[in-house]
Amino acid sequence: MPKYLIKAKIEIDGIVEKPDVIGAIFGQTEGLFGEQFDLRQLQDKGRIGRITVDLKTHGTRSMGEIIIPSNLDRVETALIAAMIESVDKVGPYPARIEVIDIIDVRLEKIKKIVERAKEILSVWSRQKGPDLKNILQEIETVLKTPEVIKYGPEQLPAGPDVERSDTLIVVEGRADVINLLRYGYKNVVAIGGARTRIPQSIINLSKKKKKVIVFLDGDHAGDLILKELLRSNMKIDYIARAPPNKEVEELTSKEIRDSLSSAVSVREYIEQQKRRYAYREAKEKMVEEAKEKPTRKALPELEETLTLPTTVTNDIKSLIGTLEGILYDKDWNKIKRLPVRNLVNELNSTEAEQVNAIVFDGIITQRLIDAAKDKNVKIIIGTKLGNINYKPSELILLTFNDLL
Repeated sequence: MPKYLIKAKIEIDGIVEKPDVIGAIFGQTEGLFGEQFDLRQLQDKGRIGRITVDLKTHGTRSMGEIIIPSNLDRVETALIAAMIESVDKVGPYPARIEVIDIIDVRLEKIKKIVERAKEILSVWSRQKGPDLKNILQEIETVLKTPEVIKYGPEQLPAGPDVERSDTLIVVEGRADVINLLRYGYKNVVAIGGARTRIPQSIINLSKKKKKVIVFLDGDHAGDLILKELLRSNMKIDYIARAPPNKEVEELTSKEIRDSLSSAVSVREYIEQQKRRYAYREAKEKMVEEAKEKPTRKALPELEETLTLPTTVTNDIKSLIGTLEGILYDKDWNKIKRLPVRNLVNELNSTEAEQVNAIVFDGIITQRLIDAAKDKNVKIIIGTKLGNINYKPSELILLTFNDLL
């Protein structure tokens, strides 16, 4: 954008064309003030722009307007304007050029901006300002706990987003829905407590969702309802439970978040139950066998003098059902707690004098005994004795039933 626009009027005593005028301007100003103010060179350098001429014929005369854009400073632009006025002939005809205005383009732009700013401010001031009361009401609406709605022909308690959300949370009763709504979970619906039949509305709704989470109490009633849900045609992706002996309706925000984040797939949940039941059956069988016959003692003459610290007895109780083991030194200080499957490998990589006793939630096998013998382990305590072909005389073998 140029800084200035030189506007001049021209009168010629004859009929000419636009190129004639431009040629006269370049020709008659050439060399007047040296190369520094040569119009062609100034154009090449971008100091002045393209010269435009608008001509009209009146009888035998030509009249019109000349406009020259300038990027020179004020003094240099004024000099160029004066040079243009010195042109007195176009072709064979006398001519007169008079500068009528030099427009400061930047100033004009500033004027337009100021005028537009006034218009914007005028419109803005006429508009209604923010209403503080409306703003406060809007904030209160966000913070307010949503109302429980009734879903389906069964009139089931539910949150307002139960149909809109891609994820569905299924709980037991109305109190559970209210508690989840309090902490922002609006995609929740209740089956109505302990039922023998799952509402068809929930079954149909579950098949429309990308993810369905069943969130139940951590008690026996929750177990029964879950069994009924798994037997139904309802689509279930994940299972979440409240902490043991707690109900969903009494959970805090953190407890709800932790329970939902710990949800497991249906397949994983069933596998967990199978492992839990298998362990329970094995334990019950051990108890029955212990009642029927005397407990097998590894070294009866030494067991009478073997006294375990209370901390070790507590460790044994904590190991039940974990499939983990603990290595101890001769003073019953813990060396390491690890999965049972890693016991033999750990013994093979441990210095002999470090491990004196092994307590683990698993069956004592010949393979473990052999590894323990190589490391001079003195005591092994497990849940059950396996098929033992050989036992070193200095090694004590005990089961949990012997000590608990």
